[in-house]
Amino acid sequence: MINHTLEQMTDLHLNGMKNALLEQMEQTHLYTEMPFEERFSILVDNEVSERKNRRIKYMLKNARLKYKNANINDIDYHSKRGLDKKLILSLSNNDWLDNSHNIIITGPTGTGKTWLANALANHAVISGYSAHYIRISTLIEELSLKRAEGDYLKWLKKIQKFQLLILDDLGLMALSTEQTQELLEVIESRSTIGSIIVTSQLPIKEWYAYFKNPTLADAIMDRLIHNAYKINLKGESMRKVKNSIVISKN
Repeated sequence: MINHTLEQMTDLHLNGMKNALLEQMEQTHLYTEMPFEERFSILVDNEVSERKNRRIKYMLKNARLKYKNANINDIDYHSKRGLDKKLILSLSNNDWLDNSHNIIITGPTGTGKTWLANALANHAVISGYSAHYIRISTLIEELSLKRAEGDYLKWLKKIQKFQLLILDDLGLMALSTEQTQELLEVIESRSTIGSIIVTSQLPIKEWYAYFKNPTLADAIMDRLIHNAYKINLKGESMRKVKNSIVISKN
C-alpha cells in the first residue's frame, strides 16, 4: 500500500511531500503522538518548499548572471567606494521592482559595477523575481541576429517577461543610429512593466553625447533616468586592491 502511494507521489512529481513522508516513516518516534493534521501539514510545507527551491534554481539558470555567487551581504562598504548602505538596504526590500523603477550604476572600470548589479539581481531572484543579465554588446548582436531570423518580436516578448533586465557595460561600444533605436525599443518595451539595471563607465552627464542622436538620446534617458536610483562607485579598481592584498600577504 505505502509503496503504491510513494510511486504515485513520484508520478505526480510530489518529491518534497514524498521525502517528508519517508522521514516520518523512518523516524516514527518523532511523529507518533503528533496529530494527523499536523503531520499532513508538514508534508504540504515540505512540498511547497521543494517547489519554491526548484523555481529559484530554474530562475537563477535563466538569469545567466556573470557572478552567480554575488550576494548583497558580501558588499564592501568601504568609505572610499561611495556606497550608501542605507540605500542598498532599502533596495533589498525590492520595492523598486514592485514599482518598476530602475537602477543606474556608474563608475570607473574595476570598481565593482557588474558585481553589484549581479548581487542585486541574485537577491531579487531568491526573493521570487525573474531576472536576465546581458552585456550591451551581446544584446546588440542578438537583436541583429533575431531580426535576420525573423524572430525579433518573439525574442522581445521573451525579454519583456523578465521582471528585471540587467544591461551591462553601456558606453563600451559605439552605437549606430539603428542600434540606438533598437536599444530604445528594448527599454521602451519594459517601460512601466519591468525594471532595468544599467551599468556604465560613463557618467550619466555624458550619455546624451554618447547616443549622438538627440531625439533617441532624450527618449532613452527619459525612460531610464526619471525613476532610477543612482549609484556612483568611486575609488581604485577592486581587482587592483585584491591583488595588492594577496601580494602583501605573500
